[in-house]
Amino acid sequence: MTIDAPIPAAPAARDPRLDFFRGVGMFIILIAHIPYNTWADWIPARFGFSDAADLFVFCSGMASAIAFGGVFAKYGWLNGAARIVHRMWQVYWAHVGSFLVTIALLVAADAWLETNAYLGPESPLSYLFTDPRHALVEFLTLTWAPNYFDILPMYIAILAMIPAVMALARVHKGLVALFVAVLWLGANVLGWTIIGDRVGGWGWYFNPFGWQLVFFTGFAFMRGWLPAPPRDARLVWACIAFCLVCAPVSCQFGFGCYAGWGYAPELGDIHSWLQPAIDKNYYGLLRYAHFLATAYLAWMAVGVGGANLKGSAVDLMRKVGQQTLAVFLTGIVAAQALGVALDVAGRTFFTTAAANLIGCAILIAAALIAAWFKAPPWKKKPALKAAARAPAPAQREDAPRAAQA
Repeated sequence: MTIDAPIPAAPAARDPRLDFFRGVGMFIILIAHIPYNTWADWIPARFGFSDAADLFVFCSGMASAIAFGGVFAKYGWLNGAARIVHRMWQVYWAHVGSFLVTIALLVAADAWLETNAYLGPESPLSYLFTDPRHALVEFLTLTWAPNYFDILPMYIAILAMIPAVMALARVHKGLVALFVAVLWLGANVLGWTIIGDRVGGWGWYFNPFGWQLVFFTGFAFMRGWLPAPPRDARLVWACIAFCLVCAPVSCQFGFGCYAGWGYAPELGDIHSWLQPAIDKNYYGLLRYAHFLATAYLAWMAVGVGGANLKGSAVDLMRKVGQQTLAVFLTGIVAAQALGVALDVAGRTFFTTAAANLIGCAILIAAALIAAWFKAPPWKKKPALKAAARAPAPAQREDAPRAAQA
């Protein structure tokens, strides 16, 4: 068998649960990214080791198995790899575009408010203005991945691993597990990383060698390489117990005040002791276990095949989840704009609520607009009108009566 031979296909039907949870993740990420947002004190990340980033990456792995796995299966490895390169190209330019738009927004805000609060010395983006020649080149080569613009580079790097995973899967699925384990151990034991800050010498915040663990877990489930877990009440109670035990030593309440809402220093000591296992940069195993526990509870809650996911609100959430990249990019810019608006208006209960609700409405609008454009209405309508104008085919006078009946 050549490397370009088709790979056995796995079922690739779109799972409605996937779109629902991707949509949920988009709203959580928006709320988390609005600067100094008190609503962010109540997102799931404040009550567990894992957060919406884990959900985003896991669901991205599942979606990639559907979107790209079928290409490998139907058209061979080389065409599958080419499809991955095309997607990497799309995400790369989405990354560049969102950065430029956000920079322009913050420059305008500083000029309007006559301040340098947004791009001043304290800003993680100040490098762009203190050393623009190096910053621009490093940003475009992904060797500068500033805070807030670090998740898409990680996604690009993990996408680049898919061809290797698909090639290994042709030989034996166990090789995929070995590949994933070696990369994770390389990051967590040997310190493998990609430099994302030349000046400080820091690696990417989302280390792709660590985060690929949760991505390829989702990928493997959707490809059928991992079986679905059993529906067992004992597992449900075990996951609930695990999450409850984790909560007191993982809470972050009040913008980074760790452990038990900051009221119990002893819990903070436990949190620090657990840090290697819950590390977000390199993706610690306890964090992974916490995400799997919460994912299992969510999987059980929605019912078999998502039978419990019903109603117009659920349908709207799925629409948001179907347009993840467009919605994510919109949220990145909208969160900063809403943060500026709150700086001007003041952060009261009502202004904060308004900002969050407006942000959610923006995400919904972005999803609906993206879906509208992807449907190519300018191609469908003329065809429908032409069909309506076309006269009915004339019945031949000499046709048999039986055929006319």
